Amino acid sequence: MPSSLAKIQAEFQFALLDPERPVPAGVVGPGGMADARRFAIHRNTIMIGLVEALEQRFPVTRRLVGEEFFRAMARAYAAVNMPRSPLMMHYGDEIPAFVAVFAPARSVPYLADVAALELAWSRAYHAPEAVPLGTDTIRSVLPAALIRSTLTTHPSLHRLRSPYPIGSIWRMHQDETDVEALEDWVGEDLLVLRPHAEVTVHILPPGGHAFVGALAGGESIAAAADAAIEEDGRFDLGHSLIDLFRVGGVTRIEPGNENKGAT
Repeated sequence: MPSSLAKIQAEFQFALLDPERPVPAGVVGPGGMADARRFAIHRNTIMIGLVEALEQRFPVTRRLVGEEFFRAMARAYAAVNMPRSPLMMHYGDEIPAFVAVFAPARSVPYLADVAALELAWSRAYHAPEAVPLGTDTIRSVLPAALIRSTLTTHPSLHRLRSPYPIGSIWRMHQDETDVEALEDWVGEDLLVLRPHAEVTVHILPPGGHAFVGALAGGESIAAAADAAIEEDGRFDLGHSLIDLFRVGGVTRIEPGNENKGAT
């Protein structure tokens, strides 16, 4: 019996998202017979709910392609991606990867990366709370120890890298007003986090992506700076470190031993 129930449940799930499938066996109406019309209404209600959840989580992605295109893409996504949680605010984690291979979206090559930014925004919004440290914290640590220090980054912090100016595109499409063409069509590295009440999006300076990534991975400031310089020789340690504290990206600092490694 349990296996039979599981089979009915699986058939019911697939039929909900595929209008070509018949009413699942064992699903009957008040008269004891399969009722395709009633099931179609239920199927349509479910699909509308899934599409609306995606529209709310990816509003800029929707604005970039228009309502009709986005809803068609969302339906195609929902047809192969059932929610794995009753919390619909988490539905759509695979949208960036889906958009990247969705053939009709190829004419908007940056669309998947914009969706990835919106996914990072959503995750930052729902991340745990933590109190960030201010820039004055840096001055309380001796320079020789500071460079060997390790930092705990904010739990909401996310990094993104794109060959497209997705941060600028995202900012330009925060409402329905007309937008102007970007003058500099260059890639952007981004930092997304919610140190306080609102999620903020910042464009990282040269080398910043590697620097923050190394710090988040537990490397010392010195080692993170080396990684950043290797990525981009224009990296500025002073400015990058202060900016990371300024935007609320650090919650803890563990000073290093200034005599560590001394001979």
